[in-house]
Amino acid sequence: MVLKTFGWSFAITALGLAFAAWQWGWEAFGVVLILSILEISLSFDNAVVNAGILKKMNAFWQKIFLTIGILIAVFGMRLVFPVAIVAISAKVGPIEAIELALDHPEQYEALVTDAHPAIAAFGGMFLLMIFLDFIFEEREHKWLSWLERPLAKLGKVDMLSVCIALIALLVTAMTFAVNAHTSTGYADKSATVLLAGVAGLITYLIVGGLSSYFEDKLEEEEEREHEEEEKAKAAGKPVSAVGLAGKAAFFLFLYLEVLDASFSFDGVIGAFAITNHIFWMALGLGIGAMYVRSLTVYLVRQGTLDDYVYLEHGAHYAIGALAVILLVTIQHEISELITGLIGVVLIAASFWSSVRRNKRLEREGSTVDA
Repeated sequence: MVLKTFGWSFAITALGLAFAAWQWGWEAFGVVLILSILEISLSFDNAVVNAGILKKMNAFWQKIFLTIGILIAVFGMRLVFPVAIVAISAKVGPIEAIELALDHPEQYEALVTDAHPAIAAFGGMFLLMIFLDFIFEEREHKWLSWLERPLAKLGKVDMLSVCIALIALLVTAMTFAVNAHTSTGYADKSATVLLAGVAGLITYLIVGGLSSYFEDKLEEEEEREHEEEEKAKAAGKPVSAVGLAGKAAFFLFLYLEVLDASFSFDGVIGAFAITNHIFWMALGLGIGAMYVRSLTVYLVRQGTLDDYVYLEHGAHYAIGALAVILLVTIQHEISELITGLIGVVLIAASFWSSVRRNKRLEREGSTVDA
C-alpha cells in the first residue's frame, strides 16, 4: 500500500535528485534535497487538513482535487510562482527571466541580487505572520511549553501579530535596508523594503480572508445539506452517504485550493532564504508537492499521521527562523546549506519529541492497564 501510494513520489525524487547532481553538481543535489525536506515538512499539516476535508467529498470530486488540484499545486504554486516573483521583483517578463537563468546566469544572478531586498522583505513579512499567528494561538499540545504558554496568553490581544510584524519591518528598514547588499555594492533600500514588506503583510491578510470566506461558505452548504438529509429521513426516503456533491463539493474544492495556495506560500517564500536559483527551487518544491499529494491519499485511505503532534510546531518554528534569516539577508549573506539545515534540525527535533511523547503515553497506558 505504501509503495502504491508513494511510488510516483519516490520515482520523481530519485529522478529529480539525479538530474540536479548531473546538471549542476553536488551543491545543487544538496540544496534540492533540503528544499524537498523543507517543503514536505512545512506541508505535513497541509496534507492532514486536506485529508480531513477530502474524505467528505464523493469519489468524483476527490478525483478532481487529486488531478486538477495537484496540477495547480505543483505547476502553479511551486513552479510558476517562484518565476513570477523573480520577474516582478526584477521588473522583467517571466520568459525573459527564464531565458536569463538559462543563457546568462551571471546577469540573472545580478538581477536577483538587486531584487533580493524586495523579495526578502515581502517573504519575511509573510512568513513572520504565519509564525506569529501560530505561537499566539492557544493550542491543546505545546512543544516548548515554557515559551508557548505565556505567548498564547499574549495572543488574546487583538492584532498583536500585525503590530509586531510592522515593528519588525520598521526595524529592518532602519537597519539592514539602509545598507542593503546589491550587485554593485551596498545601497539604501529602505523605501523598497518598506513597500515590499507591507505588500507581504497585505498578501497574508488577503489569503487568510479568502480562506475564512470559503470556510464560511462551506459551513453554510454543509448545514443546508444536513437539513435536506434530515427532511429525507423524516419523509422516509433513503439517504445516500456517498459524500458531498454539488455546490458543497464545489466550495470544498475552492476552499482546498485556497488553503493549498496559502500553505504553498510559506514553502515558496522560504525557498528564497535557501537559494535564488529558480530551477533548483522548482525542482525541490515540486518533489515536496508530490509527497503532499501522496500523504493526502494515504491519510484518506489508511488513517492519520497526526500522532506526531509536535511536527506542526517544528515546521512553524522553522518558518519563523526563515523569516528572520530572510530579513537579515537583506544586508548579510548567509550560506544556503546553513539556512536549510536550521529548518531541518528544528523539524527533526519536533519529530523526535513527538516519538518520545508517544512512547511515554504507551508506557503510561500499559501501566494503567496492568
